[in-house]
Amino acid sequence: MIEFATEELLSGSADRRRAMVRRMAERWPGEPALALVYAVTSATENIADVTPEPGGDGSVVPLGYRLSALISADVHAVQSMGQIPSQAADLLHFWRRVDPLFLRLS
Repeated sequence: MIEFATEELLSGSADRRRAMVRRMAERWPGEPALALVYAVTSATENIADVTPEPGGDGSVVPLGYRLSALISADVHAVQSMGQIPSQAADLLHFWRRVDPLFLRLS
């Protein structure tokens, strides 16, 4: 999952970056929802470790951390509604019913 997130973030394709989180949830629906947060955060940190100047050349580091924060907020919302522990499939359901942001990003 970390490798997938790294590849998508570094792809150079805005479309792939925008669809990354949704594609991860679709690809690994049975995984814990927080695994998506962990994968995106880890991928972003790995990229930050090798990026000479964060944000200096259109770096994806800020985007990766922003996506991690947004996924975390959705996980919190899903778990606040009683779905504990939540899975990636629960995020897909939440996005269809409540907050379609990640479904629109494609």
